[in-house]
Amino acid sequence: MTYVFLQQYWWFLISLLGALLVFLLFVQGGNSLLFALGKTADLRTLMVNSTGRKWEFTFTTLVTFGGAFFASFPLFYSTSFGGAYWLWMIILFTFVLQAVSYEFQSKIGNLLGKKTYQRFLVINGWVAPFLLGGVVATFFTGSNFIVDKGNMGSEVMPVVSSWANASHGLDALLNPWNWVLGLAVLFLSRLLGNLYFINTIEDDELIPRCRRKLLIDTVPFLLFFLTFMGYVLLAEGYAVDAQGIIVLESQKYLHNFLSMPLLSALFLAGVMGVLFGILKSMVSKTYKYGIWFAGIGTVWVVLSLFLVVGYHHTAYYPSTADLQSSLTLSNSCSSEFTLRTMAYVSMLIPFVLAYICYAWSMLNKKQITMDEVKKEEEVY
Repeated sequence: MTYVFLQQYWWFLISLLGALLVFLLFVQGGNSLLFALGKTADLRTLMVNSTGRKWEFTFTTLVTFGGAFFASFPLFYSTSFGGAYWLWMIILFTFVLQAVSYEFQSKIGNLLGKKTYQRFLVINGWVAPFLLGGVVATFFTGSNFIVDKGNMGSEVMPVVSSWANASHGLDALLNPWNWVLGLAVLFLSRLLGNLYFINTIEDDELIPRCRRKLLIDTVPFLLFFLTFMGYVLLAEGYAVDAQGIIVLESQKYLHNFLSMPLLSALFLAGVMGVLFGILKSMVSKTYKYGIWFAGIGTVWVVLSLFLVVGYHHTAYYPSTADLQSSLTLSNSCSSEFTLRTMAYVSMLIPFVLAYICYAWSMLNKKQITMDEVKKEEEVY
């Protein structure tokens, strides 16, 4: 295991975590539909108890994603999480609202009332996917930071990376392309939420609404996603030459896809999976497995995008303030010893995934019904 291999190995693992996180945003997407689909209190309770069985997976994956970045690419962690902290704080705050809502909305005597806590879920459902999509977009559009490793030995202020303005991440919302991908992820989470309800809930009133809503959310998703992909494939990218100098290259990401045909095939297969899961669920009134085709397809597409922005001599976190401050796999990673040690530990990942799949299958052994929710002693 060479140092370069370890860097690429850990970027793959981080990319996989990011892809799984985007898929698991179906929890947020489902919650954003609470009042749009749940016209009665009973239906909203049914929906909340369906997403409530999975919300820990999303939050845990988000935390693991950040932890993996901290361990393997600490300079990105300090630059993004430390510099763009207002953006990340808003995201984390909405996840706190989500946790509080699940915990307290059905408690006897809660001060705010059940509907208020459900509105907290809706806030998380709209804001978190949009902002996370915007954050992912900055891997292509760039962020406003400066890196100066010469400050590492400074006794006064040993700060290696700093944000170049006082907005601390909120300036990402001024870039329209970040909005485009943010909205694409938002509507993706909503259509995945619809597919998840179709798969896990048995209700003659709710499920037909989910199938109708699926089309309404799919159209804007395709519009925003295809627009962003057109931008990515035609725009300038951030290439790294043989001396480690960052240079702008026309259609860099298109060149990356063409240079890595397996990655291109994975991307196209993912797109086809998402489309199949959506279309089959809309056409057939009895088909309920669209979440798996669309979910796996989502993982493949997002994984491909993360890999295309990190592999093939590309700066994965470009700086718009100082081009040479852009982060690459080689200039932002941990030491070889750290990456190698963690690589051995990562061999436990398949066992963790096996346990997650087992727990998931047990929770989804049968579709949840209104009668089941009413009979349970503890409900969300």
